[in-house]
Amino acid sequence: MNNSINVIFKKLSDRISILPSYATDGSAGVDLAACIDSVITIAPNDWVRIPTGLAMQIPVNFVGLVFPRSGLAYRHGVTLQNAVGVIDSDYRGQIEVLIRNEGKDIIEIKDGERIAQLVFMPILKANIEFTDELDNTARGAGGFGSTGK
Repeated sequence: MNNSINVIFKKLSDRISILPSYATDGSAGVDLAACIDSVITIAPNDWVRIPTGLAMQIPVNFVGLVFPRSGLAYRHGVTLQNAVGVIDSDYRGQIEVLIRNEGKDIIEIKDGERIAQLVFMPILKANIEFTDELDNTARGAGGFGSTGK
């Protein structure tokens, strides 16, 4: 079984020092690094859009999902403003990351610093239909917290 796809990256800057790559054979995502002219400071509870200097071409029926890096989250409280970034297969612009500081201290992002990870996933398109009735289930309309304590 082939578990890989071809993703084509385009460098938008000559300053790029870290190219997307898998750190280990078991890595699910490739690291994305900041491509910035000067250090960016982020105050607690604030967020900024950080360019990566990269654009890419993802095959149709796949998506690039941008996730926080666990080390930045653990050490500094850094996460993504939009929880998970979605890069559609027809987007050709620069990959930018919305970094949020949920920590207690001002943080600095430097050029070349790894700021997020990018995971590629297949997409299934739904055939949308409408109805007046849905099938009944044991759970029914039970929402938040209805399946546990």
